[in-house]
Amino acid sequence: MSPAPQADGLYGAERAKAMLAVALAVLLSVLDYAVANVALPSIAHDLHIASSQSIWVINAYQLASLSMLLPLASIGARIGFARMCRLGIAIFLVASILCALSHTLLELALARALQGMGGASIMSVAIALIRFIYPKAELGKGLALNGLIIGTGVALGPTVGSLVMSVADWPWIFWINVPLGLAALGLASIALPVTPRSDKAVDLPAVALTIAAFTFTVIGVDDAVHGGLLSALALSGIGVGCWVALLRYQRGKSEPVVPVDLLGVPSFLIAFIVGMTGFVASNFFIIAMPFTLETVFHRPATVTGFLITPWAVGVASMSFLIGRWTDRIPAAQLSSLGLAVTGCGFALLWQLPSDASNFDIIWRTWLAGSGFGMFQPPNNRVMMLAAPRGREGSASGLVSVARLGGQTLGALLVASVFRFSLHASTLCLLCAMVIAWLGAGLSLGRTIRFSPRG
Repeated sequence: MSPAPQADGLYGAERAKAMLAVALAVLLSVLDYAVANVALPSIAHDLHIASSQSIWVINAYQLASLSMLLPLASIGARIGFARMCRLGIAIFLVASILCALSHTLLELALARALQGMGGASIMSVAIALIRFIYPKAELGKGLALNGLIIGTGVALGPTVGSLVMSVADWPWIFWINVPLGLAALGLASIALPVTPRSDKAVDLPAVALTIAAFTFTVIGVDDAVHGGLLSALALSGIGVGCWVALLRYQRGKSEPVVPVDLLGVPSFLIAFIVGMTGFVASNFFIIAMPFTLETVFHRPATVTGFLITPWAVGVASMSFLIGRWTDRIPAAQLSSLGLAVTGCGFALLWQLPSDASNFDIIWRTWLAGSGFGMFQPPNNRVMMLAAPRGREGSASGLVSVARLGGQTLGALLVASVFRFSLHASTLCLLCAMVIAWLGAGLSLGRTIRFSPRG
C-alpha cells in the first residue's frame, strides 16, 4: 500500500523510502541513456550497419522521450503519479529485454523508442512526486538530490558501459537493466505516495497532436541540418501545422496537454527558458568536447572519457551540496551564479593551448560541471512552486521538456556547426560559453522583475 502524503510532504522513513524509489527509477532511465553511447561502434559492427545509421539507437530513444513527455505527464495527473512511474519502469524493463534480443537496426530502434517511452513515463512525473514527498520548505533538497542522481547516472554511464563491453557483448548493456528495474519496481510499488488525481478525461486528440508536433518538427530540423532541404521543409511544415492545430484545439481548456497557461506565468516562463538555455550550452560542450580533445589537444580515444568525467562529477557533487542553500537563497542568485561559473569553465577550456596538461583540462571541466550543478535545483524549484496546486504533473513535464528539449536543440545546433565550420570543435566551446552567460544574464534579470524568491 502506497503511503498517503501528510499535509505537506512525507517524513522520516516514509520519505527516505519514497525518495529511494524515485531515485532508482530516475537512475534506471538516465544510466541506460548514457551507457548506450559507448556500445554504438559494437552495435554498428554486429548489425552490419554504418556508424551514421547506428546513431538512431540514440535518436530513437531521445525522440520518443521528448515527444511523449507532456502527454504522459498529462495522463499521469489523471491516473496518479505513482502509477505512471510504476508503469514507466515496467515498460522500460520490457523494452530493455527487447533491445537485448534485437537482431536488426529496425528492431533495436523500435525497442529503443519503447524504452524512451518508459523513460519519459518516469521522468515526466519524477519531479511531481518529489513535490509530494518533500514539504514545500524543503523542496530544494529533494530537487538537489534528484540532480545528484541524474549527475551520478551520467557520470557512471560511460564507465559502466566500458566495463560491460570489456567482458560481454553489447546486448548485456540492456540485460543489466533487469535487476535494477525489478528493484525499482518493487520499491515503487510500496513506497511512493498517493497523490491527488485530476478528474478530467484523457484528451486523446491533444495527445496525438502533441506527439506528432514534436516528432515532425524535430525530424524536419534534423533533415535540414543534414542537407535534406525538401524533406526538411515538408516535415517541418507538417510539424508547424500540428502545433497550430494543437494550440487552437487546446484554447479554453483548463488542463491542456501542452500547458501553455503555465508558460504565461512570468516566473515560470523565465525559469523554463533559463533551464532550456543551460542544457543547450551543456550539449555544445558534451557533444563537441571528445572531438576537441582528439583534434586540438591530441588525446587518444581511450583518454577522452576520463577527461570528460569531471563534468559529471562536478554536476553531481554540487547538486548534493547546493541542497542546503536552495530553499534559503533566491533562485535568481544561485542559478545566475551557477551558469556564470559554467560559462567561465567553458571560456577557460576554450583559451587553453594545444599542449595543455590533463590536469589543466580536468579542473576546468570540473569547474564548468560544478556551475551547472548549482544552477539546476533552484531553477527547477521556481517552476514547481510557480505552478498552481493540482498542476504539478504539467509543471514536472515542462521541467523535463526544458532539459530534453535543450539537449535536443543543442545536438542539432552542434551538428549544424560541424557541417559548416572547419574549426567546429573550438567554435562549439565558444558557443557553449556565450549561451551559458546569456542564460546567466536572463536568470539574473529575475531579481529586478520578480519577487525575491523567484
